[in-house]
Amino acid sequence: MDVKQLSKEFDEALEKRDYREILGFFHEECEIEILNKVLRGKKGAEKWLDWLYENAPKIRFEPSVIISEENTFYEEFYAIVTLENGTEIRSHQAETLIYEDNKLKTLRVFLNPLDFSEIVAKDPFSNWILKTIKKKAVKGL
Repeated sequence: MDVKQLSKEFDEALEKRDYREILGFFHEECEIEILNKVLRGKKGAEKWLDWLYENAPKIRFEPSVIISEENTFYEEFYAIVTLENGTEIRSHQAETLIYEDNKLKTLRVFLNPLDFSEIVAKDPFSNWILKTIKKKAVKGL
């Protein structure tokens, strides 16, 4: 199957939150790289899904750039996450998916963790610190 179609179906399964279907996309010896962590195998994929859905109760994807060649799929996209309190976070992200025998062997997700600071900053002091960091990160641009 075409990697473009496989990747589209993978995104659709993620949006539906169907663990069984999602795990079916992964190769037994897969690797997921995210936030400088590497998770391996189906157990690693399960751990990633648990983390994803704990932090993103509702998620949908809007692709913006897609490049595919042979077994590799690269995509820039917007992840739109709706939190329990109704707050919507729009994060520009990128991913590389490498397939082997129509199974996802490598998934690399690139994101700015500051986009999701609302998830971890629950008190006023934490919010203030994160707002300060965000301002300093782009100072001079």
